[in-house]
Amino acid sequence: MTAPNIDRTAAQECRAWPFEEARKVLGKIGGKTPEKGYVLFQTGYGPSGLPHIGTFQEVCRTTMVRLAFEALSDIPTKMICFSDDMDGLRKVPGNVPGQEMLAQNIGMPLTSIPDPFGKYESFAHHNNAKLREFLDSFGFDYEFMSSTETYKSGKFDAALLKMLGMHDKVVKAVLPLLGPERAATYSPFLPISPKTGKVLQVPILETHPDKGTIVFEDEDGTKTEVPVTGGHVKCQWRPDWALRWYALDVDYEMAGEDLQTAADVAGKITELLGGKKPAGFHYKLFLDEHNQKISKSKGNGLSIEQWLHYAPNESLAYYLFQRPTSGKKLYFDIIPKAVDEYIQFVKAFPTQDAKQKLDNPAWYIHGGNIPNSQYTPVSFALLLNLASASNAHNPSVMWGFIKRYKPDATPENAPFLARLVEFAVRYYEDFVLPSKQYRAPDARERAALEDLAKRLATLPANADGETIQTEVFSAGKENGYEKEELRNWFQAIYEVLIGQSQGPRFGSFIELFGIQNTIDLINEGLAGKFAKAA
Repeated sequence: MTAPNIDRTAAQECRAWPFEEARKVLGKIGGKTPEKGYVLFQTGYGPSGLPHIGTFQEVCRTTMVRLAFEALSDIPTKMICFSDDMDGLRKVPGNVPGQEMLAQNIGMPLTSIPDPFGKYESFAHHNNAKLREFLDSFGFDYEFMSSTETYKSGKFDAALLKMLGMHDKVVKAVLPLLGPERAATYSPFLPISPKTGKVLQVPILETHPDKGTIVFEDEDGTKTEVPVTGGHVKCQWRPDWALRWYALDVDYEMAGEDLQTAADVAGKITELLGGKKPAGFHYKLFLDEHNQKISKSKGNGLSIEQWLHYAPNESLAYYLFQRPTSGKKLYFDIIPKAVDEYIQFVKAFPTQDAKQKLDNPAWYIHGGNIPNSQYTPVSFALLLNLASASNAHNPSVMWGFIKRYKPDATPENAPFLARLVEFAVRYYEDFVLPSKQYRAPDARERAALEDLAKRLATLPANADGETIQTEVFSAGKENGYEKEELRNWFQAIYEVLIGQSQGPRFGSFIELFGIQNTIDLINEGLAGKFAKAA
């Protein structure tokens, strides 16, 4: 996945956060190829529910760090997406069918629960398949790993036996995070009941490192002994994290800020086992527009499916690239800005030098290979205002305006623009149209709008946006809008003609919408057509 034509000098000097993270990995491995022959980047996923934005952002950001590492070093790399699908179901997710069936399977490993969708071998297999389908659609380069398969295959056996041999030390490392009641019976091991198949949260009565077994009381009260190997136990989540880090020799893994303490404990356990904690950082969690933490149970904020319904995935990757250790709001109003900023970075990329390219988010989003089709002559904000002014409910209406503006553009030769047009129509219908609020102009606004219509009528039909913008400014200034008031003039234009309080550069909008169409729009606004309809 290494990006082509890497300038190593520029890479060494780059201070973008993925490169700073990549240097941590180089420090962790001492600048040499690990004994396993590659550097391992890992992301984790709990398949007790459908894939969500947290999964996407970890894979996306880790991919960016991996790309930076490969720009700094020739050491081979791998990335694992690890599914904790042997975990017992703790509660029934509310957004899936088969609620009663799932409730009857509380405590069972996720790979042992029937698929409520009726498509796969188990609930976990369904969610794992959705995860892989989801990640594959973005072109991520990763290897999928199942907790169930890894435990049962024996890949964790040596590490599990080692953990059993230092059972009390592992318990001691976790105890500071536990309440008194839980601490009294805590063990890193969760036995799988031979009778019911459930993952049991029960006290461990005896440990036998010499035999590689533990003893516990099964659900029916019988004293039961099982080996810790071969998939007969599952580790509690903090020791399980350490188990993976140690057994797989993970070199990099990031996590949310809410897991920082847990990661520190997992790091201590990894060191007890004889390994080394991976490099990584703790990203800030997403907030809604009210600065509240996003919660799936509350339904606040924006899901990844919703973002991708209204904007291209590249715009989401761009949003995730920015300041991962700072709090980020995730709600619908940020989408247009993210799309247009992404487009601007793509547009700038070809003319940048090697150092500037490594500071450009587009380099990380596309692995250094930015498609030519990602450039578009029309901003997303402009398309939204075009949809609003033309009341467009299908892409063909939008393309009628675009083709006059750019005769050579078609959905076939401008596929990214075609995607933006479809997204703009959806966004307009669901967010712009319901919130439109037209108003009638006051006396000064009416005079300025009448003047603007006259000025536009004198321009050639093919006048460019800059020429048109000059006339828009002049109409405002000649009708009493002083320099410091021009913002009010533009706000009036949008509120009277489009039903919004803001929009893109109006000259560019007119160039796209058409001069005569704009004159007609002004006349309809002055006649009170829009305000009456509202």
